[in-house]
Amino acid sequence: MIRKIDKTSVGEALRAAYDHCKTETGGKNADYIPYLKNVAQNLFGIAACLPDGTLLTVGDTEFRFGIESVSKVPTALLAMEQYSDHEVLRKIGADATGLPFNSIMAILLENDHPSTPLVNAGAISACSMIKPVGESAGKWESIVNFLTALAGSPVEVIDELYRSESDTNFNNRSIAWLLKNYGRIYDDPMMALDLYTRQCSLGVTASQLATAAATIANGGVNPTTGKRVFRAELTPRIVSLMATVGFYEHTGDWLFQTGLPAKSGVGGGIMAVVPGVMGLAAFAPPLDAAGNSVKAQKALAFLARQLELNLFGTTRCTVAEPVAAKA
Repeated sequence: MIRKIDKTSVGEALRAAYDHCKTETGGKNADYIPYLKNVAQNLFGIAACLPDGTLLTVGDTEFRFGIESVSKVPTALLAMEQYSDHEVLRKIGADATGLPFNSIMAILLENDHPSTPLVNAGAISACSMIKPVGESAGKWESIVNFLTALAGSPVEVIDELYRSESDTNFNNRSIAWLLKNYGRIYDDPMMALDLYTRQCSLGVTASQLATAAATIANGGVNPTTGKRVFRAELTPRIVSLMATVGFYEHTGDWLFQTGLPAKSGVGGGIMAVVPGVMGLAAFAPPLDAAGNSVKAQKALAFLARQLELNLFGTTRCTVAEPVAAKA
């Protein structure tokens, strides 16, 4: 069954989701990173970007927050664009660990393999792959330019967050050296770790994340700029990764309930992709025990039900073009 939805129905669903979830008080800010601990807990925004570039928003969608682990999605895409999806599969993998995002044990259990570029180990490995090899400045420029192209507008590091991340990334330092020991880092390990730390410290808005998600949903063409950012055949690859590991050890629960491929970050943001239909994002700082925004999850789950966005359902949604008025 094909269900056509339009801008009006999407906008109404956004408002309904916002009203339904705005009083949610569950969760708490990430307290192991000082900057994130101090972000206002009542911030909340939801955004949708449609295939024609229309951006629909409600709430605090222009507040700039730390992208954190959502940044793993564009870096994984960039690695696949620079090399190939098969090369990333060979060097990193695509299997969910079922363990926390910063797990060291997962590396050992997976026979020295990072498992997927959407957990910390695989993301650090992906940063080490980014071209040009051996050039920190060049790699960083590639990462920032790629995310900017996905989002359709510039992104910048939040300096205070970067300092907080750098001062507290002891676990990730262990991961980087362990990967080096197993031959799963493809450039200098401390360079790769710093690139990963910096990319997690980039400031984005929910509107930018929705646009980036829409670029993925649109087969690599940014609907707001009209520019191709990556090859169309990479959309099903990255969406499959988001579907299998986007919420870490809670991913199965999320997918069972919503059927919506998405990726969370401890900054409170979540980006969701409905291939061929739209990109969605939600932001609210308080997190559950696994590091996923409580309020943003509820908002996106509400939208998945309201608009019938479950990829495993029998209904397929499409955004209807507006009917031109008669002269």
